[in-house]
Amino acid sequence: MAKEKFDKLESTCVPLPLENVDTDQIIPARFLSATSREGFGDNLFRDWRYKKNGEKNGDFVLNNSTYGGKVLVAGKNFGSGSSREHAVWAIYDYGFRAVISSFFADIFMGNSLNNGLLPIVVPEVFLAKLLKMIRDDPSAKVKIDLEKQSITIMSTGDSAHFAINAYKKECMINGLDDIDFLLSMKDQIESFEKTKNAAK
Repeated sequence: MAKEKFDKLESTCVPLPLENVDTDQIIPARFLSATSREGFGDNLFRDWRYKKNGEKNGDFVLNNSTYGGKVLVAGKNFGSGSSREHAVWAIYDYGFRAVISSFFADIFMGNSLNNGLLPIVVPEVFLAKLLKMIRDDPSAKVKIDLEKQSITIMSTGDSAHFAINAYKKECMINGLDDIDFLLSMKDQIESFEKTKNAAK
């Protein structure tokens, strides 16, 4: 299914400076029965957002109106644990379009790229600067430039380069999933087949 195109993004950030956040904390297993990707955002970080009696936990960042935006800034080792793709669905459905950390679990990173969520790996020093910026000024923004593979703290000019698979980069910029990408290559594939058959 085609995704929203991602080229450049300027946004405020939501800080989650916790290390080793696993997929069960992102979306608890009891909410995995649905097969549609929509609606998972309602239960993103469910056990942290809500108390056992169902009331909102005012201490959790997603319930704090001070913070908002399309960028989630997390601590080291985000997305570890089980390989559930639903974790990415929940983050995307909630409204985030990028997650920043100094380290992601490999499967989570792959699931993110397959579902239009940009996982950005930055050095720990830059991550610390970013978290401090958010803490000092929640209205401050970052600029993410996927073409240049850079992220910049707009108030200071500090920036970092991030790596991304070239194929997945092209897919995200054009809003394509794997099937859409193949369909976009239809003319080239047909031309190749004709050339190959003519050479026989």
